[in-house]
Amino acid sequence: MKAILKPPFTPEENTLITIGGSKSESNRLLILQARYPNITIENLSDSDDSKVLIDGLKVSGGTVDVGHAGTAMRFLTAYFSSLEEAEVVLTGSSRMQERPIGILVDTLRQLGAEIEYLKTAGYPPLKIKGKSLNKNKVKIDASVSSQFISALMLIAPKLPHGIQIELDGEVASQPYIEMTLGLLQKAGIEAHFKNNEIVVYPAPEIPNATFYVESDWSSLSYFYSLIALSEGAKLRCNYFREDSLQGDRDLAFLYEGLGVSTFFEADNTVILRKNNLPLPDEAFFDLSGSPDLAQTIAVTCFGLGMGCSLEGLQTLKIKETDRLLALKTELEKLGAEVTITEDSLHLEKATEMKAGVAINTYQDHRMAMAFAPLGAKIHIEINDAEVVSKSYPDFWTDIKRVGLPCELSGF
Repeated sequence: MKAILKPPFTPEENTLITIGGSKSESNRLLILQARYPNITIENLSDSDDSKVLIDGLKVSGGTVDVGHAGTAMRFLTAYFSSLEEAEVVLTGSSRMQERPIGILVDTLRQLGAEIEYLKTAGYPPLKIKGKSLNKNKVKIDASVSSQFISALMLIAPKLPHGIQIELDGEVASQPYIEMTLGLLQKAGIEAHFKNNEIVVYPAPEIPNATFYVESDWSSLSYFYSLIALSEGAKLRCNYFREDSLQGDRDLAFLYEGLGVSTFFEADNTVILRKNNLPLPDEAFFDLSGSPDLAQTIAVTCFGLGMGCSLEGLQTLKIKETDRLLALKTELEKLGAEVTITEDSLHLEKATEMKAGVAINTYQDHRMAMAFAPLGAKIHIEINDAEVVSKSYPDFWTDIKRVGLPCELSGF
């Protein structure tokens, strides 16, 4: 399926959209709910990733195929390892089998897990035989993926002795670890994160708990971009908290300098409004805490005719695609000049935007959604547009609802 987007962007005054529940919060709560059935979850994400995780948690034997869902792969690796009756083969797409998981497997083996590589050492597919993990002290390289650490934290309360995790190296995407910590604590589980050590105490039982999943800030980023690229738009979005646990809550600060102001109302509605602040020729952002925003911000800056330097992006090369290389390739098709390293991207101030270009998405939902707001400026096409269902199935519907012409072809 292809999405075709063209100006003009004509937003309705005070348009209200409701974005689904946070994928990150939902997936963490699903793991907790599997071990503590007295947890109730409301406003659960309807993303493909969450659906895959729900299906995986229903079984304890046979083959579990998570497709492209990286979070499900990491979380289920830890979950099945600690589930005594489990005996599964955990696999995924061809790209998933290229995404490293050795750090998590090595750490689980420190706890006593029984995991075997079926093809290439350090990569899925995995054969896992669940057992009681009686050891509780581990050391892990924290610089590669926060999901490895969250996976350990989420199984910890049901381990006989909990877990004590020593973090080695610079911590990647720390806000996501803090999100996991916050959800554990809200569930009544004792857990601490201080300096380079995380401790989660055993909790055989917890009180009944109901969690209302906040809307997804990562998904909201594309509307920040759309407002930034507009002439004076205003947008209202439901179920966002000013005290959010989500790291991408930083959007409100980051986009202030890109022309978007954020206002919170008492009913958890966030208002995005175009501001009249002068834009710099170049912006600098350290995105080590929120790397999923890199694609959106780079495209926004390009659309605004700004340069930007983005750092802290070392995790992007092992995502659904090598996001740094994909960004460089697709932005250059539009006329941009881009330089990348292992952990950074530099965009020169653009002198042109080529219209009518078809953007490839590389089986990556964020590539599709990050480039879509350019439709407010130029005619642009997004190939394999259905990939958005991985995190935001209603994306194209909502894009049209806020006033950006969007035609879907090739169903």
